[in-house]
Amino acid sequence: GVNDGSNSDTQAQRWKWWAAIIKDFHISDKESAFRMIGGIFIYNHKGEVLISKIYRDDIGRSVIDAFRVNVIHARQQVRKPVTNIARTSFFHTKRGNVWIAAVSRQNCNAAMVFELINHLCGSFVSYFGKINEDSIKNNFVLIYELLDEMVDFGYPQKTDVGILKTFITQQGIKSTTREEQNQLTSQVTGQIGWRREGIKYRRNELLLDVLENVNLLMSAQGQVLSVHVSGRVIMKSYLSGMPECKFGMNDKVSVEGAPGDPNAERRKLTKPTIAIDDCNFHQCVRLSKYETERSISFIPPDGEFELMKYRTTKDISLPFRIIPLVREVGRTKLEVKVVLKSNYKPQLFGQKIEVRIPTPKSCSGVQLLCQKGKAKYKSSENAILWKIKRMAGMKECQISAEIELLPSSDKKKWNRPPISMNFEVPFACSGLKVRYLKVFEPKLGYSDQDTIKWVRYISKSGSYETRT
Repeated sequence: GVNDGSNSDTQAQRWKWWAAIIKDFHISDKESAFRMIGGIFIYNHKGEVLISKIYRDDIGRSVIDAFRVNVIHARQQVRKPVTNIARTSFFHTKRGNVWIAAVSRQNCNAAMVFELINHLCGSFVSYFGKINEDSIKNNFVLIYELLDEMVDFGYPQKTDVGILKTFITQQGIKSTTREEQNQLTSQVTGQIGWRREGIKYRRNELLLDVLENVNLLMSAQGQVLSVHVSGRVIMKSYLSGMPECKFGMNDKVSVEGAPGDPNAERRKLTKPTIAIDDCNFHQCVRLSKYETERSISFIPPDGEFELMKYRTTKDISLPFRIIPLVREVGRTKLEVKVVLKSNYKPQLFGQKIEVRIPTPKSCSGVQLLCQKGKAKYKSSENAILWKIKRMAGMKECQISAEIELLPSSDKKKWNRPPISMNFEVPFACSGLKVRYLKVFEPKLGYSDQDTIKWVRYISKSGSYETRT
């Protein structure tokens, strides 16, 4: 702001106040909570510096060569993400053919530094797609703008991409009115930095996707050796104003409710629940309410965002089961039979089903016979690929293969890699269900009944393998 001299006394009081704060938070040698990075450097695979941003005077240009020699051009591969060279710490990661390193001569919080690097990489991807040498060179002006806004004197400031995109654009900074400047300032410094005010839609919609990846390792006898589901709840919010949303699911913590809830026992008896091992929420979720009331309430960002991530290992519904049978006929022939069973409701359909059956490297020819779908032997991958476009629940189909082998003097037995598969099914294998999704916006006068809501469940294969 501009000081016209009329409030000089107030300004003097403010300077005294800031001096007192700086004195109280002075960093001693024993305190590392407030220490942060001294610079950020981006290198190509040859060790040439593409971006150099120094925030503190204790970091000199000499550290650039130290990282190049000891990490990028090291004789042995550097596996540690933190390297100490001459009392200087390098926190580094490699994305594609580009190295990103944050440098500090102080004992700062490593987890915080890597979180900053991840946010930095996320902003790069959001602005110009892939992170590689060419994209860094083509957008170096934009990258310096981002580094100026995201970090100040080595401390993280604004790392949310949604906020950054409001005033850092590909075309440059656009001129704004006084009202827009005030709105932007409120968004950057206010409590709700992920959503701006004044958003309006003709039709209020809320779309929710429950996306899960199923990971399984099963023995040839059908025993489950390990299984877990990693899930994400993706929300697309097209709501006017500053709406308050409440989201409920059938996990044990939410259904059982807060301690002393009189309706908890009744809910446990009437509704099946799932046990979530761990979960991670978007910053918009009020964690205090979740801890006290067991309810997930939030003001959503505009557009698409990840509301939560979760992981579960108990009571998982396995959509498919593979029953393999491999028989060796002498030393030059293999007979393989694979039965695929679908274990979900008959009215549901699995899609994009692909079963990969490994074959020995000495394979000379394959004869295939399958009841459903298409099968093909790919010599480049040493595998038979069996593809089925669509499969209803509670069905069974099989494939048979006769594999001719070349005579070999190698006495080493074939180690039989596991059969893997890919699929997509329209339900949550963890058993997660959305109990309710409510919207309230008292200022604009629309309620939950005026909002169109959609919920979709999709489970895909992660590492889904059966040993042979």
